[in-house]
Amino acid sequence: MGSFVALLRAVNVGGTGKLPMSELKQMCEELGFSAVRIYIASGNVVFASRKSEAAIKSALETRLAAYAGKPVGVIVRSAAEMVQVAASNPFPKAKPNFTVAIFLDHAPPADTLAGVRGRKDEEIRLGRREIYVHYPSGMGKSKLVIAAAKSGTARNMNTIVTLAAMAAEATG
Repeated sequence: MGSFVALLRAVNVGGTGKLPMSELKQMCEELGFSAVRIYIASGNVVFASRKSEAAIKSALETRLAAYAGKPVGVIVRSAAEMVQVAASNPFPKAKPNFTVAIFLDHAPPADTLAGVRGRKDEEIRLGRREIYVHYPSGMGKSKLVIAAAKSGTARNMNTIVTLAAMAAEATG
């Protein structure tokens, strides 16, 4: 049985993507995932499953669409992949809450950096299935647009490190 992290796109406890985390935990348990744990109320769930990454993604997206009445994007990573994302942070000296990894289903396109708009002082690096961004002036002030990131979901490095530790702990 493997340990996984599922990252939901555009989900929060209030507003447009409202999904109580207790509901998310229950959905995961109903799908047969075990040792389900939620981390902060923004669509982060750690669990164990015998299913493949693709099967987990499909099951969660189907269940969430039935709940929300519209598609909800889900990105899935194994425990080992989450640890690797944290370890591969190309901005290790930057404030972790000013640095994000944007998680994608596939490798970022080769022309990702060419399609960037609104860049000021942000630093961008491409990962295996992630786009790393450091926002020296803060994310809230940024006008950065990365077209290739549209279908992804971002988490800051504090969250990534915590999720990686939770997933690795679940693996044993």
